[in-house]
Amino acid sequence: MASNLEEAIAEAGGPVPLLWESQTPPAVVPRVVQEFSNWRDEQLAWRRTSVLYDQSHHMADLNIKGPDALKLISDLGVNSVEKFPVDMAKQFVAVSHSGHVIGDNILFHLDDDEYQAVGIPPSINWMHYHAVTGGYDVRIWRDDNSLVRTGDPVVYRYQVQGPGAMDVIREATGEEPPKLKFFHMTRFTIGGKEVRALRHGMAGEPGFEMWGPWEDQPAVHAALLAAGEKHGMIQVGGRAYHTNALESGWLPRPLPAIYTDEKLAPYRRWLKHNAYETISPLGGSFHSDDIEDYYVTPFELDYGRIVKFDHEFIGREALEKMVDEGETDTRRKVTLVWNGDDVADAVGSMYRPGPGAKYFNLPMSLYDTFHADRVEAGGRIVGQSTWTGYSANERAILSLAVVEPEFAEPGTEVTVVWGEDTPSSKLQVEDHVQVTIRATVQPAPLTEEARTSYRAD
Repeated sequence: MASNLEEAIAEAGGPVPLLWESQTPPAVVPRVVQEFSNWRDEQLAWRRTSVLYDQSHHMADLNIKGPDALKLISDLGVNSVEKFPVDMAKQFVAVSHSGHVIGDNILFHLDDDEYQAVGIPPSINWMHYHAVTGGYDVRIWRDDNSLVRTGDPVVYRYQVQGPGAMDVIREATGEEPPKLKFFHMTRFTIGGKEVRALRHGMAGEPGFEMWGPWEDQPAVHAALLAAGEKHGMIQVGGRAYHTNALESGWLPRPLPAIYTDEKLAPYRRWLKHNAYETISPLGGSFHSDDIEDYYVTPFELDYGRIVKFDHEFIGREALEKMVDEGETDTRRKVTLVWNGDDVADAVGSMYRPGPGAKYFNLPMSLYDTFHADRVEAGGRIVGQSTWTGYSANERAILSLAVVEPEFAEPGTEVTVVWGEDTPSSKLQVEDHVQVTIRATVQPAPLTEEARTSYRAD
């Protein structure tokens, strides 16, 4: 039996068959109630009143402390750390030597020489590997998500978001919420406990992300619920949680670009046989025998705005070459709004005799962790559609996609192919026939508020 990712790739005959035939269920939000009321009302609440997200269980935390902590971060991230004071956070983005995205996380500057990275495993694993193998003078502790961890988390993590979020925070703290810039941090007292807080926004609405030691969780949670009850706050369950990315335009699960480069063979040997990158399933109507066809660059995900060449980092040379050769506009991130009639026909096929497009599970319509559907126009593939689900706020199926520039203008009509034409043995994939669904291109993020003001205030 393979003991690491490199061996697993060899046994499977390549990274595509390894991931395409993975029997692991798609990643979910563990230990959180799936629906507190119902997922539609929970979605509507983050635009109408306010919501409470429980983020304590589905992400991994990597705490980095020591004299070389900032050097480690600088060596791995495309971001500049020239201005990164205590009580500020950044979206950390890491790329491979070829300049393709490995992953991203939110990086909190907690104290002098102390940082905490919070996110899904690919970028956390990448930072962890270099911290323990790169000769850096740092100390780390790691807390994986509740699918992996035994026992409770080290810290709780909540978000209060929505137009009424500040009313809830004011009620919970007994004070006027401070006016902070986006991704700046402060401290509150809630339920008699000190709480650290990040000025944040999900789906374009204002709010705070709050965290503290797990032993304080019951008191803080109770105080937030009591404050929220007075202001119509709704708790968001695991089913609705992932759909907020559809409206905020953040593409959560790009395939990490680690499976082919010989320079990364030591890293693949470090990743265990049961690592996220080893067992997570790949699927969709887009199928290629070349795993690199699934890779994306930071420019395709609209991260070009945070790529800075003021420091040395892994992948810098490749990204500079893309800039010099005009390869930064090969594809653009967009939102696809799926045609309601076509979706209704596809969903209706579930109730007709014979095979149909049977895995439209709402609100999220994913049956794998890494997903890629063909986006077509004029009889050819013009992009890939990834994160897919239903938004009650938009009353439509939405997906986040990367498409060629000529098809990225809002209002452009394209076609999404739904259903696999290369059969796999995934337990989650039922017998089906493919369907084509018309979709209209819109910006990502979809809402103007998410694109503009809430990042700038």
